[in-house]
Amino acid sequence: MSSDLILGIETSCDETATALYDSEKGLIAHKVFSQIELHRDYGGVVPELASRDHISKLLPMIDHLLKETNRTINDVNAIAYTAGPGLSGALLVGSVTANALAFSLGIPSIPVHHMEAHLLAPLLESERTKMPFVALLVSGGHTLLVYVKERGEYQLIGQTLDDAAGEAFDKASSLLGLGYPGGPAIAKMALSGNENDFEFPRPMMDPKDNLDFSFSGLKTSLLYTVNELKEQKALDEQCIADIANAYQEAIVDCLVEKSRRAVSQMDVSDIIIAGGVGANRRLRDEMNEVFEKIDVDVSYPSIEFCTDNAAMIALTGCFRYQDGIMNDNYEIKINPRWSIENIYASESLGG
Repeated sequence: MSSDLILGIETSCDETATALYDSEKGLIAHKVFSQIELHRDYGGVVPELASRDHISKLLPMIDHLLKETNRTINDVNAIAYTAGPGLSGALLVGSVTANALAFSLGIPSIPVHHMEAHLLAPLLESERTKMPFVALLVSGGHTLLVYVKERGEYQLIGQTLDDAAGEAFDKASSLLGLGYPGGPAIAKMALSGNENDFEFPRPMMDPKDNLDFSFSGLKTSLLYTVNELKEQKALDEQCIADIANAYQEAIVDCLVEKSRRAVSQMDVSDIIIAGGVGANRRLRDEMNEVFEKIDVDVSYPSIEFCTDNAAMIALTGCFRYQDGIMNDNYEIKINPRWSIENIYASESLGG
């Protein structure tokens, strides 16, 4: 039986990424170009700049990936691309490129849901995770708890009602003058922070609040704390480290506790933690400690597969290709607000 070679393209936000995935051999290679430096001066992603940079980087990256792996574009059987959720302009760059290439080659293009790719990312390295399981998908734009009954059958059981955890880290980092991206900056500063010097609220932790999250109140509490300390001229480097430590603990506590409740409520023995915030070391340590006590297996992608990447897009695209779910009429299909519960509905992608 011959294998299928899938080219993956990821342009949902501020990473331009490409990958080659072989249905028999697995991941062949992948490349990621981060736009962090481009957006750093603005304290966050500027959509127009992101789109323009994707345009300039994407085709050269595909060409380099093929040359590096001794493949040609004619070896590719299908092209998978992120169709949503994400920034409209950025998604359009990937969609137009994928469909134009696929049309020129006479092969299918495959629209992929970004968050489905994140929850399947651990399968790039291991297939030991047993379904059903719960997935915590936590990134700059999303904080979701998803019940995965089987591949392709997903139930959203919890989500943030306002800001995502990653956004809460970014806003805190900006307030504290630590730069962008916020998650790594807060985590690094927290290492030298003293425990218990500050205390921040854990929003929506009452059992009646179900499995949803809220981080806007936490950000407001931080704002008041920082402003008060500035008035007192007490916001020195050690104070910032102490705040970073306490703030990170509050976010981690919310994520861990809601994840624990989700596992208990859905009666599963496996949980996957994915998305950029899934790389946070404190979160991983707490998850491991809590779930080891109740005999639940915790899986994470490697750090390189936590942040946005095309390897997970190519993998998910391979599954869809094998299932016969393809775009063979080359419509430019994206959905910036694509729900994870609506992935396989025929109307889920607009033209």
